[in-house]
Amino acid sequence: MREDVFLLGRPIESLQTMLRQLSYGYKALPFLVPDGRFGEETLEAVMIFQREFGLPVTGRVDPDTWDEVVRRYDGQMRQREKPYALRAFPVRPFQLEIGDRDDIALLVQTLFGILSGAVDGIADEEHDGMHTGAAVDNTMWLQKVSGLPVTGVMDRQTWNRLVRLYDLLIVRRRELEREGPQTALEKK
Repeated sequence: MREDVFLLGRPIESLQTMLRQLSYGYKALPFLVPDGRFGEETLEAVMIFQREFGLPVTGRVDPDTWDEVVRRYDGQMRQREKPYALRAFPVRPFQLEIGDRDDIALLVQTLFGILSGAVDGIADEEHDGMHTGAAVDNTMWLQKVSGLPVTGVMDRQTWNRLVRLYDLLIVRRRELEREGPQTALEKK
């Protein structure tokens, strides 16, 4: 149960807040403005919720209705929760030198491997944890196109460019594919 939405001593406003949030995902639900009063709009929203989720349509918020609203709200909030950021590159001064063997080299190879299907100039490579061969070539390619010194060493600046490229070309593309085709005007 999400404690942040439950306003102590304000159950109607809590209900309205949850139903409002649910209306973003369930278009049948009206968009409520939480005001703490169980008026006509809240009654209609409760009845529509009950109908949509197979509960007896009474307009009363009995324990079964409350529990279902909370369950649906929690589920929707979990889906909207941002993923925890991965801090993979050490904060301390660190560089992946040519010839180094390290877990970070495996991560770099994996990111380049995924990007190789989306970007010309990046070669897929063996994932052996060694910063050699194609790993160095890919690092140098990225440094060159990013305007960084071309050393083949995976330093913090190169790492940041790699992660940003992955975010732009892989993560955001997947997000857009899930949203479906939309024009710029539809998004505004």
